[in-house]
Amino acid sequence: MFEYHGWVTIRETAGLDDDPSRLRSQVGEINEVLAGLGEYGLLDLRWMNGTPFLHIAGMPNHRGVWGEQVIGLFRRVGRIAPGSYGLLHIWDDEDAEEGKTFRIFRLARGVVTEHADSLLSPLIPTVEDGGPAE
Repeated sequence: MFEYHGWVTIRETAGLDDDPSRLRSQVGEINEVLAGLGEYGLLDLRWMNGTPFLHIAGMPNHRGVWGEQVIGLFRRVGRIAPGSYGLLHIWDDEDAEEGKTFRIFRLARGVVTEHADSLLSPLIPTVEDGGPAE
């Protein structure tokens, strides 16, 4: 399984005031990217209190192309709207190195970085019970 949950607050820049027309244009471009991804899982971009937010989640059987597209989406949002920030948590049980841990991708100031998770990892015993051999 490849499980992912993420959110992004979309901002034009890291400055105090966004240009409303530029921000609308950036959100339109992000909507085009979302439309190109298809309809698997949760892909929700909406405005709340004058600010656009993106929420994504899903659990395909395998990471495959979709997993790369999800992580790539975070990078694209950072390039389109470099003031955006958010987190993407993933768990890929088929990853030989990281299959027992969650990973966090952080978007801040247009840059995506990968981090170890200490809140839900290691999966056993934090989230699940181990089997007889564990």
